[in-house]
Amino acid sequence: MSKYYCLIAGLPSISPDDAKLTCSVADFKAELEPVLTEQDKQLMRWFYFKFDNRNILSLIKKKSDDHFDGRGNLSKTAVEELFFWLKEENTVPKNMNVPSYMPTFIREYLTRIEEEQPIDFQLLEDRLSVLYYEAAMKCGNEFLHAWFEMNLNMGNLLSVFSCRKYGLNKDHFIIGNNEVAEWLRKSGSRENQFGDTFDYMSELVQIVEEEEPIVREKRLDVLRWKWLEEQTFFKTFDIESVLTYMLQLEMIERWVALDKTLGDNTFRKLVAAMKQESALTLEEFKENNK
Repeated sequence: MSKYYCLIAGLPSISPDDAKLTCSVADFKAELEPVLTEQDKQLMRWFYFKFDNRNILSLIKKKSDDHFDGRGNLSKTAVEELFFWLKEENTVPKNMNVPSYMPTFIREYLTRIEEEQPIDFQLLEDRLSVLYYEAAMKCGNEFLHAWFEMNLNMGNLLSVFSCRKYGLNKDHFIIGNNEVAEWLRKSGSRENQFGDTFDYMSELVQIVEEEEPIVREKRLDVLRWKWLEEQTFFKTFDIESVLTYMLQLEMIERWVALDKTLGDNTFRKLVAAMKQESALTLEEFKENNK
């Protein structure tokens, strides 16, 4: 197993409360390119695929170039070519080096278009997430498997909480087929029955019931941050620590961008607006699904 002594030792310290970026995710990605082994680069790619997923969805929604996320593995041209090859030839050139879940998702989407089936963008996003998580959890790295499973569990618990709050059918929002997803489909209870299996579940159940959306999301990131540090405590110079730094850097990048958008004086206004928008969105969903 490769060790990254110089890389890790030279990284600036970061914390979840940092108000400034030491470097961007894109800059760190470029810095890693000549340092990581080919095997570890393949592991790191699983982190960047989530940005590619956003770009695939943006293309489907016909978003403008401003919405293209350059942090992904694929360029805008590569994403467009992926759609072209699958539409015209139903295959992908090997040199494109894309994970199998992407062609699977795009084929399903193109089939719906060809059959003139209605397109529900939320269902498309959920389907892509399921395929992404399932593929990532099979990447062969125990750390990444646990990371993606934790985020899958977080998303499903948040969905169940929202469904319970607004009277929606939780079965329409729970994704994946792991143990927690199956249990939530059957019960959706507030009780934490996974404490022995997932150490973070007890705290997670408390966090998802936080009323303030931004406070809840910040607490979730703090939980993620703590989990990452615990998982890499004895792997200081391994690829897991490099992955952890990247994941933590992305959290800071997201919050710094949000802080710049908000400013101190608008924070409470945004919280109130988000709560109102969330309620209206869910009310519209209930009206459309009666």
